[in-house]
Amino acid sequence: MKVLVVQQRMGIGDMIIFLPYIHAISKKFQVQVSLLVKKNSKAEELCAEDQHIEKIIYLDRNKNSGRHDGWLGFFNLLKDIKNKKFDKIFIFNGSLRFLLLAKLAGIRSIYQYPLFIKKNNIVLTAKELIKNSINENISTQPIIYLNKNKNEQARIRYNFNDSFKHICIGFSASGPTKRWDVKNYIKLAEEINRIKLCKFYLAGGKNDEELFKQFINSSVGSSCVSFKDLSIQETLPIIKNCNIYIGNDTGWLHIASALNIKCLALFMDSPVQAYGKYSKNISLVIPEGETEETTTHNTRGKENISFQKVLRRSLELLN
Repeated sequence: MKVLVVQQRMGIGDMIIFLPYIHAISKKFQVQVSLLVKKNSKAEELCAEDQHIEKIIYLDRNKNSGRHDGWLGFFNLLKDIKNKKFDKIFIFNGSLRFLLLAKLAGIRSIYQYPLFIKKNNIVLTAKELIKNSINENISTQPIIYLNKNKNEQARIRYNFNDSFKHICIGFSASGPTKRWDVKNYIKLAEEINRIKLCKFYLAGGKNDEELFKQFINSSVGSSCVSFKDLSIQETLPIIKNCNIYIGNDTGWLHIASALNIKCLALFMDSPVQAYGKYSKNISLVIPEGETEETTTHNTRGKENISFQKVLRRSLELLN
């Protein structure tokens, strides 16, 4: 039996949120599944050690240049999928395009969201599809699988030991309205370091050059390890060895939660109900005057995140 899972959302966080459902499908049919995902999901790196996944197919729909964009792209994708002779397909969206693709590819068993569904909770809608299709009521807690030897190698290389608290700081974000000011994170690191001897692991990417500079040039700079020049896959065993993640609602948060690390997540301009409640490992800080229900897109609340609350909650989790 060959099974294809379609998850076309962008980004690391979305990819991780769908892992429990991908794993459930694999376990139900006792086969490794193939994934159709976008390249910026980083699925290949996140799932490198995942025995539930056989093959990753990248969906290339870059406008005007993607191999799978437009009508010609549709038939290119159809050819790619049809040649693999899948028996079942799970489509985690309500797109008519993917339904037609599955039918024309000759896939007999098709499971999909209701057609044209738009406003939905990413977690609950996926969970409902799995419940209705394979009759499994599963946990929404994701798991990233890692090689134990790589974990131990990272522990030795980066000198993880119990003399320090090891804190991953996710100061990056997909946009400025979702990012607490880096100066706040530097001040937070300095305050925690006065109370507990710490090492800090800076979770960001190549577009965060200026943020890295500010951190490295601060009073805690000598206690920092930068992720700037590391691949996602290289960072996973480092994060796994940390005591806690503190940071914005970004891909790094969801990686840490799936690695079973305690997380303090600052939500200021993204939906808590969708991205902050699915994991037992995520604790929340939201803007003053908001609730978990009202903190969503366009809340624009980064100036109303209480520094003292973040500091207090960080110390509570570290203890």
